[in-house]
Amino acid sequence: MRFRPETARPLNDLAEVLLRAPHPTLTAGERELIAAYVSGLNECTFCCSSHSAFAAAQLPAGMSLVEQVRRDVDTAPVSAKLRALLRIAAAVRRDGREVTTELVEAARGAGATDLEIHDVVLIAAAFCMFNRYVDGLGTWAPRDPAAYAQAADRIVTHGYRAD
Repeated sequence: MRFRPETARPLNDLAEVLLRAPHPTLTAGERELIAAYVSGLNECTFCCSSHSAFAAAQLPAGMSLVEQVRRDVDTAPVSAKLRALLRIAAAVRRDGREVTTELVEAARGAGATDLEIHDVVLIAAAFCMFNRYVDGLGTWAPRDPAAYAQAADRIVTHGYRAD
């Protein structure tokens, strides 16, 4: 992001809108969890670690919940709606054409709105791009979880647009 500020700005603006902007139903923590989940499926260490920390900082159950979702979405203690949305995110991550009518209807049946389905598809698609950008440039990923926790404090307080 520091290397090309002119490209960093719109990418950070997108992250800010997708993950932190006011949303009628999905919390910032839930949206960060979706980003972490997709990044984990994509094996992007930096993005998965970062967004796991950002989600944990904003979810009442913290990192324990993030780890449970990443380990097994089917048994994680999340609502049926969030589980259905995470399944859509996983389908997008594999191939957007895998978002089937059945997945959408299951999400709607669990209480998801069209806005939530739309936003989950966009978050998942954007994170596939972010993951490939980060990994394609060989971004260094700290091994110490404290580095991500420190970044989480900054993101939660100031957002993605902060310099």
